[in-house]
Amino acid sequence: MKYTIKETERAFQFKKGRFEKVLQPGVYFDLLGNTEIIRAPLDAPLHTRFSEVQLASFAKDASFAAETTSIQVQDGQLALHYENDRYINSLTAGSYVYWNTVKKHTFHICDLTSPEVSEEFPRYICEQLCKENRMVSVCVPEFSKGLLYFQRQLERILDPGMYYFWNTETKVTCEIADMRQKQMSITGQEILTKDKVNIRMNFVCSYTFSDFVKAYSEIHDWASQLYIAVQMTMREYVAGCTLDEILSQREAIAAAVTERLKEKAAPLYVEILETGIRDIILPGEVRDIMNTVLIAEKRAQANVITRREEVASTRSLLNTAKLMDENKTLYKLKELEYLEKICENVGNISVSGGDLLAQLREIIVTRE
Repeated sequence: MKYTIKETERAFQFKKGRFEKVLQPGVYFDLLGNTEIIRAPLDAPLHTRFSEVQLASFAKDASFAAETTSIQVQDGQLALHYENDRYINSLTAGSYVYWNTVKKHTFHICDLTSPEVSEEFPRYICEQLCKENRMVSVCVPEFSKGLLYFQRQLERILDPGMYYFWNTETKVTCEIADMRQKQMSITGQEILTKDKVNIRMNFVCSYTFSDFVKAYSEIHDWASQLYIAVQMTMREYVAGCTLDEILSQREAIAAAVTERLKEKAAPLYVEILETGIRDIILPGEVRDIMNTVLIAEKRAQANVITRREEVASTRSLLNTAKLMDENKTLYKLKELEYLEKICENVGNISVSGGDLLAQLREIIVTRE
């Protein structure tokens, strides 16, 4: 029987079920017919086709050992597989054998006993390993801090940036803390004032962390607790004020609430910066009454202003009359001024007999 081994493959020769040697490319003859040939392409891994026992037998052949490369990946390790210095895939615990002729296979062993990944590790390989579920990535945005936990225990604080960790039995989690100034809104709070008026208020509060690590690690749901503290402080103070005090002293109320709230927020490791009453919503009947009072006040103010102007105008006329009575020349000038105004409004003048100037002079003399 004739056997032809191509350049792109090798063959394993068996006689009576026993491995003898690796056949290189060429033509072979089996005159007795007791030879078995198993072909193996050079571009296919050997460990997926042959058992470890068979591979151990093949390794005794010098040509097989020269043309192959093998690696043993132990528990707690991960091997990065490269072909011609180009990353291909990752290998978990096990035995691997590749032909090392057409392509050069190299490996890099990684220790998985700790989730930490060296900063010198190539980031493009990290992205590939994340797709293979070998790594997990953590992104800490700008103006934020990351609280890194291993097995739910705080490990360290992460600055803004991208981080990678091995996906092992050690559970890796990260909680993001926004370090910028934040604002909380308390809306639609119905409060009964001291004088029994039911109002609704919208309240705002600006705050930041005094110790964000303790706030996230020691306080359960600090945001909800802060919301309740702001809500209760506002309600306690406003309920002790009358409606008129609330409407006229909004800034003073906000300042007093801020001082009280700082004491309650301190155990939550939160620093209160500023508070304020954004809106005060009155019931319909109270709003109508307030509008009526406002209209009455404005009308009274308008009447006062009208009377004041009338008195000033009358006083001015009296002063003018006294001056003209005491000074004939001033009276004459005033008369001419009014005559000038009359003439400005006259479109046409019809003269019937006599001299116009003489008639005007006669009118003036008659008045004198």
